Amino acid sequence: MPFEPGSLREALTVLGEILNDRGLAHDIVVVGGGALLLSGHIDRPTKDLDVVARVENDKWTLAEPMPADLVEAVKDVAAALDLAPDWLNAGPTSLLEGGLPEGFADRAEVQRFGPLTVRIASRIDQIAFKLYAAADHWPLRGKHLQDLQALTPTVVELVDAARWCRTHDPSVGFRDVQLGPVLGLFDVGLDDV
Repeated sequence: MPFEPGSLREALTVLGEILNDRGLAHDIVVVGGGALLLSGHIDRPTKDLDVVARVENDKWTLAEPMPADLVEAVKDVAAALDLAPDWLNAGPTSLLEGGLPEGFADRAEVQRFGPLTVRIASRIDQIAFKLYAAADHWPLRGKHLQDLQALTPTVVELVDAARWCRTHDPSVGFRDVQLGPVLGLFDVGLDDV
């Protein structure tokens, strides 16, 4: 069942209640379509919420592996609300290994669901992630490109995002065959980057 804004919030609220009942607390950092839904930047349905990192004692760590108690609570929410068991997953955690955009932590929006802290990537950071995903999936013009368009990035924002993308894939092929055409849709040239 895909998430709408209210149903994603409901799932996180139930997850927070379960964690509270079990005396647990978790702090997660989310990106992607689910994060855009939570922050109100899009209203399209999304199938999951992507965790890029976890925060423990003010230290950002890879989301994978997810703690067993969190995985169990996520599965319990899935069973209770008829969701996929991986509705909350660490799919994009490799982005943390390559480095998040500079200033990401300071820009993240924090929402709390009881003992569950959810740090949501800012619009600026989502532009970088969605540009990277749209280029990575080029020539498909799917949800990543649609989300990027919904964020209405400026030329300066796209140039900064493209520079970040190049830190994750510095290959000429990515630059010329994937990133360049996506930027061109926004009237931004590779020379600007």
